[in-house]
Amino acid sequence: MKQHLAQISILVKDYDEAIQFYTQKLDFQLLEDTQLSETKRWVKVAPPGAKECCLLLAKAANEQQEKYIGNQTGGRVFLFLHTDDFWRDYDLYTKRAIRFIKQPVKEVYGTVAVFEDLYGNLWDLIEPIK
Repeated sequence: MKQHLAQISILVKDYDEAIQFYTQKLDFQLLEDTQLSETKRWVKVAPPGAKECCLLLAKAANEQQEKYIGNQTGGRVFLFLHTDDFWRDYDLYTKRAIRFIKQPVKEVYGTVAVFEDLYGNLWDLIEPIK
């Protein structure tokens, strides 16, 4: 049996502002933007070089979903972005006003820092030890 995660859904307030953040601030690639109805789109983004998994930007459809935008994991780190050059990406994100809430540290598994996306979801930026 072979399985893999294809996409992870992340709640957003607005498709276009989320696309702009991920593509212009984090340099993700826009993989798909398909209109499904007047209010719903199928929007997928992924980091450069990603092979299997991407983010599905899901616009909150009601008040219940809106409550969880930016806090889908109860304040814990939600997503883990691996990089082949931590300092390149950290410096670029800092210049682009990405807010780091935990400064870089060397851990047994690699160099890591925690940043917020446009809605407050927490991400680890990690360069794993090879």
